[in-house]
Amino acid sequence: MDSPVEKPQAVLARMEHAARRIETPCGDGHMVWRVWGEGPRPPLLLLHGGYGSWRHWIRTIPAFATDRAVIAPDLPGLGESASPVDAPTQADIAAILRAGLAEVLPPRAAYDLVGFSFGGMIAGHLSAQDAARVRSLTLVGPGGLGGLPSQVKLEKVISLHGPARIEAHRTNLHRLMIHDPHKIDALALAIQDWNTRLGRIKSRPMSRTASLLEVLAHVREPLHAIYGEFDAPAYPHLAERQARLRAVRPDVDFHIVRGAGHWVAYEAPATFNALLRRIVDAAD
Repeated sequence: MDSPVEKPQAVLARMEHAARRIETPCGDGHMVWRVWGEGPRPPLLLLHGGYGSWRHWIRTIPAFATDRAVIAPDLPGLGESASPVDAPTQADIAAILRAGLAEVLPPRAAYDLVGFSFGGMIAGHLSAQDAARVRSLTLVGPGGLGGLPSQVKLEKVISLHGPARIEAHRTNLHRLMIHDPHKIDALALAIQDWNTRLGRIKSRPMSRTASLLEVLAHVREPLHAIYGEFDAPAYPHLAERQARLRAVRPDVDFHIVRGAGHWVAYEAPATFNALLRRIVDAAD
């Protein structure tokens, strides 16, 4: 007999319970950080995508929390974190993270940095601001590369309820995040619904800029990029994305995960986690 599938809320509650919660100043409130695990390896800092939260890393955290601390905050204005004061720039958001890390990590502790989508752009800025401590920088389908804007059109869900809202989330996940519709399960839908309800900061205009390219010209840490083959914001221009990264960092280690979409860490966790494991282990 097959084992019963754990319900999404049970999975999320279990992950929440296992985390250490830390709050640091952000705007008129607090930024919320969660930390799982500990061990001899340097910490791994994971920055989620736009209209997201730590939950974007639900299938990454357990794979790394066995031998290191895994840190996954809710970025300012997203998830449970307060919004920044005024209209922040990418550098402003990175500065909030850098200040918070002073309370999350021991002084001068080095860490590996990973950013997904909007979080990839913020990770680039944080890497430039905290260069003395970042061992490696991994960008996962990052925003901030300029060029052709994404043509993805999303359904509006704000006024929808019940099954209609869930079906709109399913449509949006397939158009933007997950290439294989069979991989859009109840957990992905629950995460998408929670994230969109709490998203306040407008990340898409920032992601359309070339802000990441501008800052990467000043970043010297080992640089890696991971894309799903059918990453919706980039498809069919992955070669252009690679060329833009190589123009400022010819040494970038560029990977494409076949058959996967934008949210590659969720859709292809085994492949993604193996790639990321190789990257962070090589930094030792």
